[in-house]
Amino acid sequence: MECTAKELAEYVGAQIEGDGSLRITGCASPTSAKAGEVIFVEAGGHAEATARMMEAAGKSAARCVILAPGVAMAGKTLLRAANPRLAFAKALAWLHPAPRIAQGIHATATVARSARLAEGVGVGPYAVIEEEAEIGPGSQIGAHSFVGRGARVGADCRIYPRATLYAGVRLGARVAVHSGAVVGADGFGYVPTDDGYVKFQQIGTVEIDDDVEIGANTTIDRGALDATRIGRGVKIDNLVQIGHNVEVGEHSVVAAQAGIAGSCKVGKKVILTGQTGLSGHCTLEDGVILAPQSGVPEGKTWHAGAVLFGSPARPLDKAKKILAVYGHLPELWDKVRKLEAAGPTSEAGKG
Repeated sequence: MECTAKELAEYVGAQIEGDGSLRITGCASPTSAKAGEVIFVEAGGHAEATARMMEAAGKSAARCVILAPGVAMAGKTLLRAANPRLAFAKALAWLHPAPRIAQGIHATATVARSARLAEGVGVGPYAVIEEEAEIGPGSQIGAHSFVGRGARVGADCRIYPRATLYAGVRLGARVAVHSGAVVGADGFGYVPTDDGYVKFQQIGTVEIDDDVEIGANTTIDRGALDATRIGRGVKIDNLVQIGHNVEVGEHSVVAAQAGIAGSCKVGKKVILTGQTGLSGHCTLEDGVILAPQSGVPEGKTWHAGAVLFGSPARPLDKAKKILAVYGHLPELWDKVRKLEAAGPTSEAGKG
């Protein structure tokens, strides 16, 4: 797709300075951009990093730059936006729309007679849609994907190749499920006995609200008796494990290799960074941030807005102090050994 700089400015909500008739052919990075492509400079952040970005943008072949108000750059058509990254993201979505995953119903797809496919649904090669499944209008089911019996997929969803939706799961509108993801597998539920473990049959489901994105090779287990619930707008990275009966609130973010054990409650706008872990029955209230490789013990509750680090997770300021002391343990140990070797002081001996 192509447009003029003026049209792009109107679409992303920016103020234009320069040649509004300039033809824009796409988006790119400063180092690879051609003359007709638009680039951006991040607002704020570290001063040195911003200076490097400005220099790269100034030298770039790109003739159009999205950047913050009040920042000078000669020789370019400028699109002024308070949040250049957001404006660039909108430009990317407009100029580089995602390619279709599936068009029409492929001859090799297996679609049960009782499945209900709405208008505009695409089903790719060797995909399987079982009995009584429902696929909403405009949704696309990629090659070799599986939609189980009675599952429901809302409008305009993108189920990428080799994704799996077990029986009975529910997806809202505009949900993306990337390749290798599994939604609705059994939760890890067993009853210990003297002879081993007896499986606690998992008869619940998974409910995914609108505008959720689920990364590649992520797994979301079905509830044991009720539902595992993922709220509207949640973004889940690759290689994440979400256990049975977990609830994740609206617009929360879960980064790669994080794990959430069964029956945890995660509030709205929570951020779980990479390799974080929640033991069972934890509660993170709205706005909690868990720093990388941090862990929350079983049953622990952290209140709204807490910023946590460490394993076990503690408030960030306290965790930093603990980490600083930990780094001096060898020196402290040497001092303790020297004091022990010296024996009691003369004053102590008089006592």
